[in-house]
Amino acid sequence: MKSLTPLQIFICFSKIGLSGFGGVLPWTRRSLVEREKWLSSEEFNAMLGICQIVPGPNIVNLAVCVGSRFAGVAGVFAATLGVLLGPIFVVMLLGILYEHYSHLDTVQGMLRGISAVGVGLVASTGFKMVKGEFKYPPMLLVIAFTILAASYFHIALGWVVMMASPLALLLGWKKAQKV
Repeated sequence: MKSLTPLQIFICFSKIGLSGFGGVLPWTRRSLVEREKWLSSEEFNAMLGICQIVPGPNIVNLAVCVGSRFAGVAGVFAATLGVLLGPIFVVMLLGILYEHYSHLDTVQGMLRGISAVGVGLVASTGFKMVKGEFKYPPMLLVIAFTILAASYFHIALGWVVMMASPLALLLGWKKAQKV
């Protein structure tokens, strides 16, 4: 396993935090899997799956997991501070600007455009993540069930996780035995 310094982790997560405003998951995957190659696609998906189940913001949970894996406790603090410090300052600045300029039509139009970009980025990341699951097609059952339960039947996310988890765990166990 690769060993990283807390400074390397802090810099990477600072870039992530400042790059993907309003939804850093696409930037996180791109940075950790595609650019830095710290995690494989499968490792990222598995780690994110765990991070989505535990309480707290997914990206902070992911920062804790990645920081811990590569640099222990110092890595946890480096990744968490990296992903949070920059955005905190940017949000404070944007809050001040919004307070003064939110009434302008131009500002309202910009905000609508930004929300569309966010939806596109999240969808793009979802498609990239699902590509890895084609290597083990039975796992597509879990994906289909989750999409139907949450989107079509409007079942609360907690219930969807509880219902899908047994099948996902069984299929994940069978997938691991094949490797």
